[in-house]
Amino acid sequence: MKGPLLFEGADWGFDTLQRAHDAIEKIAVGEMGLSVYPNQIEVITSEQMLDAYAATGMPIYYSHWSFGKSFVQSEGAYRKGYSGLAYEIVINSSPCISYVMEGNTMTMQTLVIAHAAFGHNHFFKNNYTFRDWTDPSGILDYLVFARSFIADCEDRYGVAQVEGLLDAAHALMAQGVNSARRRRRPDLRSEEARQRDRRLHDEKMYNELWRTLPAGAQKSAPSPDDSLVRKLLELPQENILYFLEKNAPKLAPWQREILRIVRLMAQYFYPQRLTKVMNEGTATFVHYSVMNRLHETGQINDGSYLEFLSSHTNVVMQPSFNDPRYNGINPYALGFAMMRDLERACLKPDEEDREWLPDIAGCGDPMGALLDIWANFRDDSFILQYLSPKVMREFRLFDLVDDPKDPTLLVDAIHNERGYQRVRSSLAQTYELANHEPQIEVHSVDLAGDRKLILRHNTLGRGVLVESDSRKVLRHVAALWGYDVLLQEVDPDGRVLREHTAGASIS
Repeated sequence: MKGPLLFEGADWGFDTLQRAHDAIEKIAVGEMGLSVYPNQIEVITSEQMLDAYAATGMPIYYSHWSFGKSFVQSEGAYRKGYSGLAYEIVINSSPCISYVMEGNTMTMQTLVIAHAAFGHNHFFKNNYTFRDWTDPSGILDYLVFARSFIADCEDRYGVAQVEGLLDAAHALMAQGVNSARRRRRPDLRSEEARQRDRRLHDEKMYNELWRTLPAGAQKSAPSPDDSLVRKLLELPQENILYFLEKNAPKLAPWQREILRIVRLMAQYFYPQRLTKVMNEGTATFVHYSVMNRLHETGQINDGSYLEFLSSHTNVVMQPSFNDPRYNGINPYALGFAMMRDLERACLKPDEEDREWLPDIAGCGDPMGALLDIWANFRDDSFILQYLSPKVMREFRLFDLVDDPKDPTLLVDAIHNERGYQRVRSSLAQTYELANHEPQIEVHSVDLAGDRKLILRHNTLGRGVLVESDSRKVLRHVAALWGYDVLLQEVDPDGRVLREHTAGASIS
């Protein structure tokens, strides 16, 4: 049964947005079975959208010169026509905040609400990485606290001191997350209230640790009990920002709190880095399904449907490797293609599907299968288990070995049974963050000597660090630690390949 049109033409008002939201909700929640946080939709200008870009998409953020730099660069490219703007930004919070641009047509507003307010919203609420690592109910209150705290520090201690500290903390954001083992999810709503109690506890632990040091910390002094030191310092420690926040000898309480703010922001964004393909694929599949359903039921006309198809096609377009627009695999394209392929395999499987996708092929319940997958996988595991030969053929995927010692390239996997396995495994590895980011941990501290902090980079066959970059980042570590820092690069057998040092006097 076809219903009345939700809108006609490009113009819109807030009552039109409400009608579209309600119609989308009936399909997304009532028919598809999505579970979402309450929605809050805000309309912003193009300049506000650029400003949100610069502050990593957050509605409230502390000040830092890098955000202004990003804004100027993005605005310049946009004004000259070198780049466009996203149609929306969505915040992993409860309520889930979706920003839509005032310049969008009503068709685009409908697409954006389906994509962000229901697709991304469902993924944020249900995927295990977001459930384990983020606190959506407290993030907005925490952002208000963080901005106020840093602004107050700028008034008290000077902008230069605060920005210098933020520079150092931002340089270590990639090493400011708990990835191998998760701590208790932060309760961001109570952070401000707990700040004083936390500081008193941390200072007590800090004093207990440094009380074990002999005066002067000479090399000949007796070593403090190693088991106590390692227990108090929680070594080895992958989260370098956490270690510095808790244990750096010379940091003032306000400096530790700023490190904590940056660390919690890094942890908040960590799941998004793990799930780009799945997150965008989910949202694109949802908006595609919803818009088609709206057209089937007569709630949008043919003109709006064609406008939607044009935008959708641009979003999921995958440029060829020799196309000037090529910038790697488009996460929207790959994610959406895999979701549609899984839907097909659930309803109309062939023998290949039964071999490669045995747990869902022919199950007859595509939404049940997708809802389970959206909740329990991240990009690397999703691709490793559900990338089918059909999608590999559509994307013309193959595996190349590029050995720097060999002047030729080796095509190591093509479209046969062995090749499909190899391509699936190789592509999954490209979405494993550990294969792209250096694995650096705090290894030890020379408490009985000169208090040197010793870091270790586990190369794991991925090569050594770039010397110039290592030197710059180590300067920030040394400035935060307050004493010299040594970074050792070790192979899987524990042999030291290279060493980098930075003195605390370098700022």
